[in-house]
Amino acid sequence: MIGLDTNLIVRFFVKDDAAQTALVVNLVHSLTPSNPGWIGQATILELFWVLTRIYRIDKAGILRILGTLLSSKDLAIENGPAIRAAIEVYREGNADFTDCMIAVSGRAAGCSRIVTFDHIAARDAGMELLT
Repeated sequence: MIGLDTNLIVRFFVKDDAAQTALVVNLVHSLTPSNPGWIGQATILELFWVLTRIYRIDKAGILRILGTLLSSKDLAIENGPAIRAAIEVYREGNADFTDCMIAVSGRAAGCSRIVTFDHIAARDAGMELLT
């Protein structure tokens, strides 16, 4: 198994540097279910931030990219079930994907509630507004 950093995944999808894109495409095509690439939860969260803030990719694009990663048999995604659950929460509302991940992870950890000052996260990610 080989770990993949966020910048590799960004290059793979955005293709904004020809030389680096070629390197990462070759690497990704060399991965197999018996020798997969590993993507950590922190990498997924950083990927979301980079793609939305730097590259201005919209929600539909983010959902497509995350879906592609999670459906690959050549990738091992850390905390995959929680990431899938957060994607579903993100798909249905207007909360930031990171807030969805915080809410899903908190519930999975046994939190009775996840409190926030973020009105959208409270409304759409299932958090509770702290007032």
